[in-house]
Amino acid sequence: MDIAIADRGNSQVVIAIMQESDVQAAVLSPLITYGSDSPAQAEDGPLSATKAHPRAFGTFPRILAEYVRTEHAMRLEEAVRKMTSQAAGRVGIAGRGILRPGMMADVVVFDPSTIRDVATYTEPLHYSVGVKDVFVNGRPIVLDSAITSERPGRALRGPGYRQSQ
Repeated sequence: MDIAIADRGNSQVVIAIMQESDVQAAVLSPLITYGSDSPAQAEDGPLSATKAHPRAFGTFPRILAEYVRTEHAMRLEEAVRKMTSQAAGRVGIAGRGILRPGMMADVVVFDPSTIRDVATYTEPLHYSVGVKDVFVNGRPIVLDSAITSERPGRALRGPGYRQSQ
């Protein structure tokens, strides 16, 4: 508590607390959607100033590589649904997670045969491989595996969000 008080609550910790069998049970549960609790991180620049948990860079690619491609524990379509429409629906965010006319166009183009996470606990600041393009609100933020200067994202809030006064 002395550390948390001294740095005014800005302390962070990166730990591994789950066994692989627990992770697999959660990943495969039909009730579970996928996401990350990590703040914004980058390999360089101001968002690389703090140590990160590997999931900051590899939550989704790890699921696709490990549980879909390697272990054949679920189909690709099921994993993608849990990352998109099921996740958006679970937190009550309308207009996201499905590609349909009038919806926001958030799209990730990846190679299912090569996508994988490369971040580790000792070297966490590494982007995953196998992602070719990323579009947010229909605008490219990654093209041919290179980050662009586009920044079309915005904060999303579910129906229960109350802004503090």
